[in-house]
Amino acid sequence: MWTTAKAPSLDEMEAMAHEMFERLPKTFRSLCEGLIIRVDDFPTEEVLDEMQAESEFDLLGLFQGVGLPQQSHGDIARLPNMVWLYRRPILDYWAEHEETLGHIVRHVLIHEIGHHFGLSDADMEAIEAQAK
Repeated sequence: MWTTAKAPSLDEMEAMAHEMFERLPKTFRSLCEGLIIRVDDFPTEEVLDEMQAESEFDLLGLFQGVGLPQQSHGDIARLPNMVWLYRRPILDYWAEHEETLGHIVRHVLIHEIGHHFGLSDADMEAIEAQAK
């Protein structure tokens, strides 16, 4: 069985992330208008330095942008908010834990979107419990 198993590609993991996003509560998704979800193998060196990561495997995901609590109506045009999921660190985490890959992707996605909203860990856990 394992001889034919392979890790998902960047495109496959991005499709999985979008599928997981569609399973989140509709009220939550509607507040994410314009949010872009992307998958890359690893964070950039700039991101690793900014986050003071010791290794490229330290970050599973990242929210980049201006969270809702910091936005104002007078803001000038800005880049869209983005959530990055990092494929190789997620796969490494998956290999070392009992959770399914889909559960890990959903968890990281909710956690990173939670930064967009300024949510607490308890709030994010409640949203994850509502996801199907």
